[in-house]
Amino acid sequence: MAKGYRGVPRDQLYLLPPDMRDWLPEGHPVWLVIEVVKDHLDTSAFHAFRRTGGAGAAGYDPDMLITLLVWAYANGVRSSRRIEQLCRTDAAFLVICAGNHPDHVTIARFRGQCAAAMADLFAQVLGLCARLGMGRLGVVALDGTKVAANASKSANRSLARLRELAREAVAEHAAADAAEDAAHGAGRRGDEVPPGVASPQSRAGKKARAERIGRALAEMEAEEKAAADAARAGQAARAGTFRARKAAGQRTGPAPAGAGAELVQERVDAAIAAQQARIDDWNARDAADRAAGGPGLSKRTRPKSPASEYCRVRRAEARRDAARERDAARDAARAREQDEHPRSRNITDPDSRLMPVRGGGFIQGYNTQNLTSQDGLIIATEVTTTTGDVTWLEPMLAKAAAAAEYITARQPPRPASQHSETSPDNRTSPDSRTSPDSETSQDSETSTDSAARCRCGTCGTCLIGLLLADAGYKSEHNMTCPGPDRLIATGKHRDLEKKARHPDAPAGPGEPDGPATTAMTERLRTEEGITAYRQRGHIAETPHASIKHNLHFRQFSLRSLPEATGEWHLITSVHNILKAITTGHLTTQALTAL
Repeated sequence: MAKGYRGVPRDQLYLLPPDMRDWLPEGHPVWLVIEVVKDHLDTSAFHAFRRTGGAGAAGYDPDMLITLLVWAYANGVRSSRRIEQLCRTDAAFLVICAGNHPDHVTIARFRGQCAAAMADLFAQVLGLCARLGMGRLGVVALDGTKVAANASKSANRSLARLRELAREAVAEHAAADAAEDAAHGAGRRGDEVPPGVASPQSRAGKKARAERIGRALAEMEAEEKAAADAARAGQAARAGTFRARKAAGQRTGPAPAGAGAELVQERVDAAIAAQQARIDDWNARDAADRAAGGPGLSKRTRPKSPASEYCRVRRAEARRDAARERDAARDAARAREQDEHPRSRNITDPDSRLMPVRGGGFIQGYNTQNLTSQDGLIIATEVTTTTGDVTWLEPMLAKAAAAAEYITARQPPRPASQHSETSPDNRTSPDSRTSPDSETSQDSETSTDSAARCRCGTCGTCLIGLLLADAGYKSEHNMTCPGPDRLIATGKHRDLEKKARHPDAPAGPGEPDGPATTAMTERLRTEEGITAYRQRGHIAETPHASIKHNLHFRQFSLRSLPEATGEWHLITSVHNILKAITTGHLTTQALTAL
């Protein structure tokens, strides 16, 4: 039997009529995208979601649907309804779907169901680009960018409001159950819904909203409990240190915040116990003397005050009351701060967070971390819910190491002529020592530096020559943790360059204190450091600008962190495919040679 699209029998699915091949020229990029998906990617992960057999119309080929999504995202189209429309009006979309027009529900359902498989798509596209000779690892750059979620800032609710909404949802469900029992009778299924009763679709939407509210409430309550437990544990640890220093006779200073009343209460109890011990001792000795026939002890030697009225006890109680007042004032201030700026969770997309953006203000979204190679290929990526970047350098270094091994294992052997300063790869700059695209810099200078500064502990030279990151990743830990050689900005780069040109200029207010940060600052002020770090903006920011401006991807279409991660893997895969096409690596001849 004759074969059609990816081996599908001709009498079943997705035929491409012969005259349709004349609609687009042979060198049109859509043919490359079709060939990449059809012959060079393993799409079995997408086929696993396909339901075969049973009643209903014939399904759509997952290869066609993933090709359709790749081409749509490459053209800045993310609306499933718009994709459905273009499948009937645009020649490239018509060629991809081969005359079969999937509706927007099918497209949206496929995109949501296959979000987990997009990570595999990203890895396979990265491997294809590596086989085409891309993925230069001499200098890589790490940067984060905020992307808006498919949710509004106005959908954020505080913990108190979430509890109120949860109670309302429970009451609404109880009322709906009572209404259905009244309409159909208790214990009846009510398959035939009478007029006036909510439709299954509306009930499903209300149920989904109630589930999101419950999920957001559970997450916030868990976070509140974890924060309270952590605060109590920290307070107990500080109090223990205070007691140990005091027991050892060391200077303790003031009692730690939050534990002052507890520690002073211990002093009160100790003073009461000491005074009561003296009273009991006097009473015992007095009774013993009288029992022996003596006159008893002189009342002048008897402790004058009961334990509760002893002067030292009263002073300790006064200090305890003052500590309690301070703790109460601190708790009241914290409560006012929480009332003025309450912690919130979004009921449309509970995984998204309020993210600060450049220029002031906030967006409801995610913080994506991307590691870019010297030739503009995104080699590792992650979608996070943290507002800052500093905690993500070490995890991204692990991803970078895995990606570097993955790319290196698939890259074709490079001819020796390409390592010379006059090779075609270096023709963009006559001075290979300062060119961002210099292969010589990659193969000699950076590798030598990485051999001297390699922190892996197991190898002499890292596969990644130099990693660049902005000041958002500045910390002592990030500058000393294992991994490749790195340059992390310790401030505004223009200020570092100004300080390098004018060493006698006074230090700014943000001068670092740690030894690793200080050493990094001095390195960034050298001519070598300035030249190397100047590549960061071009390498790290260009993919973000291309994705947001050229591909018009400024907001996720899917909700929840797993699905947003899948969509981000899709758009980064599209970026890598387009980068391979625009740089001339991905051509029909190159694919044929693979």
